[in-house]
Amino acid sequence: MSAELVERIWSRDPTVWTGKDEGKWLGWLDQPWRMREDVDLLMQFADSVVDRIDAVVLLGMGGSSLAPEVIKRTFRQETFHVLDTTHPQAIRDLEAQLDISRTLFVSASKSGSTIETRSHTDFFWERRPDGDNWVAITDPGSELEQLAREREWAGIFPGEPTIGGRYSALSAFGMLPAALMGVDVEVLLLRAIEMAEACRLAEGNPGLELGLSLGENWKDGRDKVCIAPSDAIPHSGDFGLWAEQLIAESTGKQGKGLIPAPEEPPDGPDRQAQEVRLSGEYELGQEFFRWEFATAVAGSILGINPFDQPDVQSAKDRTREVLASGAEPDVSPAGSPEELFAQASPGDYVCIQAFVNPTAANEEKVLKLAARAREATGCVVTHGFGPRYLHSTGQLHKGGPPTGLFLQVVDDTGDELAIPGQPFGFGKLIRAQAAGDFASLQERGRRVARIHIEEAEA
Repeated sequence: MSAELVERIWSRDPTVWTGKDEGKWLGWLDQPWRMREDVDLLMQFADSVVDRIDAVVLLGMGGSSLAPEVIKRTFRQETFHVLDTTHPQAIRDLEAQLDISRTLFVSASKSGSTIETRSHTDFFWERRPDGDNWVAITDPGSELEQLAREREWAGIFPGEPTIGGRYSALSAFGMLPAALMGVDVEVLLLRAIEMAEACRLAEGNPGLELGLSLGENWKDGRDKVCIAPSDAIPHSGDFGLWAEQLIAESTGKQGKGLIPAPEEPPDGPDRQAQEVRLSGEYELGQEFFRWEFATAVAGSILGINPFDQPDVQSAKDRTREVLASGAEPDVSPAGSPEELFAQASPGDYVCIQAFVNPTAANEEKVLKLAARAREATGCVVTHGFGPRYLHSTGQLHKGGPPTGLFLQVVDDTGDELAIPGQPFGFGKLIRAQAAGDFASLQERGRRVARIHIEEAEA
């Protein structure tokens, strides 16, 4: 049975899942080999900018930003920045750190129309309208590709159209940023190829074994995936940022889903223990592929299409409605943590959704709130910054099992920061995103409350 499943996945048989269009989204299976052919191109580009660039800023969301963020943290690169928030103060804080004339901006979006990325791009282009400081990563034929050509950017790197965003870590979306960090992309991809070859095996197949474990545990009611970091790598816990999106967005649909809970304790009847296997930084390439293959296997057991995201659009639509109305987004308090936590039942999970400036101080407040939630409910507690999680775990929240209790946290966004060409600024955008997601969760009958960040310390 297992050998047959492996063979059917590699032969791109859509009936492994739902028999729909899954076969068109399996380009990630061959991606390590395909990307290796372009390694010289990536390294040449990185070498061409090294003498004139002091910092790199990646403008991207979800599948375009989470792999670079994990690579940055794993290899401890301080001059590479990922901007995946629309909070105006966070954007101001980043800009204040940069010598704009010696910064390379990487605008990364598969569709080329992601509202956050396009807004960030327009904002920083106004400050540095010089194509030598810009590069795009986007799928062929996108609006972003057209924009980059018009503005004569220094480079345009194509995505692979047969790969969804969350499976794109080993494509240009992850590997160009890695090259710009000074990572040896050739070695990273060779490790990924080793894993991909191992994932062809009928026995001793690491991706298959992980996928069967994920899926069989789910069948036994253990749908919370508690991912333990590797002791060998100081920042391997950050791998969970990427794995969260892969697992949640791939499996959380049709009322089913695996709920990723990085670093949560695995003791409990609704939990399963999984681990990040890294004995060195360059094994990150292996882990990206192992978890991709495993998620595809788990999707076959859940009986869902692991390559679509049917419920992500709802929050985007709600956000657009709020912005189009011209009215001020409603982010006033609603309910309380105590009232929300009191509704918890065994098997539920709590998710803290923080639409705040993602500073270390605010992260500490969110972690304290998570500890309160854990103590009050006994449930698994997850947390994420908005709008990042809308492109990550948001699919699970709306399309997965109705077992989540959602606590949205907002702050004062401060003075408005204009977005060139838009009738709204970044402050209104992030408030609209919070209001839109809150409304989308309510529409689906989810249990949800909202507080101000100051209440998090109550």
